[in-house]
Amino acid sequence: MKSCHLVGVAGVGMNALAQALKGDGWDVGGSDRYQDQGQDLDVIRKLKEAGIRFHPQDGSGITGNTDAVVVSTAIEKDNPDIAAAERLGIPVRHRAEMLAELVEGKTTVAIAGTSGKTTVTGMVGWLLEQHGADPTVVNGGALVNWAEASRVGNVRIGRSGLCVIEADESDRSLLRFHPEWALITNMSADHFSLAETETLFGQFRGQVRRECIAGWDSGMPWQGLRPVLGREGSRFMYDGLEFEIPLLGAHNTENALQSAVLCQRMGYDLARSRDALAQFRGIQRRLERVGVAGGVTVVDEYAHNPAKIGAAWRALAPFHKRVTAFWRPHGFKPLSLMFNDLVAMFSEVCRPVDRLFVMPVYFAGGTVSRQMDSDVLVAALNERGVPASRATDYDVLMAEILQRSEPGDVVLCVGARDPGIPKFARELVGRLGGT
Repeated sequence: MKSCHLVGVAGVGMNALAQALKGDGWDVGGSDRYQDQGQDLDVIRKLKEAGIRFHPQDGSGITGNTDAVVVSTAIEKDNPDIAAAERLGIPVRHRAEMLAELVEGKTTVAIAGTSGKTTVTGMVGWLLEQHGADPTVVNGGALVNWAEASRVGNVRIGRSGLCVIEADESDRSLLRFHPEWALITNMSADHFSLAETETLFGQFRGQVRRECIAGWDSGMPWQGLRPVLGREGSRFMYDGLEFEIPLLGAHNTENALQSAVLCQRMGYDLARSRDALAQFRGIQRRLERVGVAGGVTVVDEYAHNPAKIGAAWRALAPFHKRVTAFWRPHGFKPLSLMFNDLVAMFSEVCRPVDRLFVMPVYFAGGTVSRQMDSDVLVAALNERGVPASRATDYDVLMAEILQRSEPGDVVLCVGARDPGIPKFARELVGRLGGT
C-alpha cells in the first residue's frame, strides 16, 4: 500500500485530495496548523473518522515509509514537513499533480472558471450520480446533499471510471489535466489580469480531448437567460422544459443550465437532469442560509472576488429590508489586484440602507507585501459614498451587527480561507436568538 503525507490536509483542496487518495487505497496521513493550534474544526474530525492520520506539522509525520509528501501552492518552502521530506529523499509533489495521477486513464470531466466552478462541479457530480453513472467526484466545496455528521461531503468515490473534478486556475494547476470533457464557467480578473486569465483558459481548453464548453461561447442558452427569481429559488426554460432549482440568484440559474447542457452533450437525458436539479440543495458556504433568528436571516458565503460577492449581494437584496455584510479579504495580493473592481462593485450593490464591514486581511504567513490593507479599501469606498467601515476583530463585528440588526434584515458573511467566518455566522444566529 502506498503512503502519502499531505501538508495542510484540512485545507479546501487538500482535504478533498486526501479523501480521494484514501478511497483509491492509499495510506493517508497529514498535518495542519489548525490541528496544532487546537482549533476544533469539523473537517478535521471528519477526516480522522475517515481514517486519515494527523501528525504535528513539525516533520515527525514523515518517515522512510512515506512515498510522497503532497503540498499546495499555499505551503511555504521552509515548512518543517518539506524539510523532513528533502532530508529523507522523499518526493514533494503538488496537489494537482497527485490528482492528475489519480484520474489518469479514467474518463475525466473537469470544471474550471473564475467563478462558479465549485457549484458547477457539485451540480455535475450530483447529476451524474442521479443518472446512475456512479462517478468519482472531487470538489472544493461540500454538497449539502452529501454532507453528513461523519462525512465532509465534497468527495464521492465511484467505481465506474468516470471522474468529475474541480480544476483550479489560481496557481495554474488546471494545466496538469487533459480531460475528455470540460466546462469553463466564465473568466474575469482574480488571481491574474484578464489578459493572463484568457491565455490560461485558452491553453486549458486546447488540452481537452473531446469537448469543452465555455461560458462565453456564442449561442449558448444561458446567454440572455431571463430566469424568474424568488426568495427560495428560481426557475427558467430550456429546450422546452421548465427547470426549478432551490437556489438563490441569477448566477445559480446559469450554473444549473451549464451543468445540464454539459450532461446533455455527454449523452444524458435532459428531463432527468431537470428532475435531479430540483433536488440539488447547494454547496456549503455558497449562499448557505445558516439560520433565521429574531427575524434576521444569516447567510454564509465563500465569495472572494468582485463577481462572486456582487452576485451574492444581488441575490439577497431584493428580498430583504437591508443587507448588513462583512467581508474578509483572503490575501494582500488579491486585494491589491482586484482593488478597483472591488470599489466599483461595492459602490454598485451597497444601497444607502445597507452596511458593509471590512475585516483585516486574512494573513496566513509568507513574505508578500502588506501595503494594501482593508483601511485603504474602506477609505476609497467612503469617498464614493458607500456606508462602509472597518471591523478590527470578530468581537467588534459581533457587537456592531447585534446593535443594528432588525427583523427583515439579512446578514451576509463573506470570505474565503478564514475558518472563523462560518464559525462566526453560526454564533451570530445564536446571539440574535437571544436578543
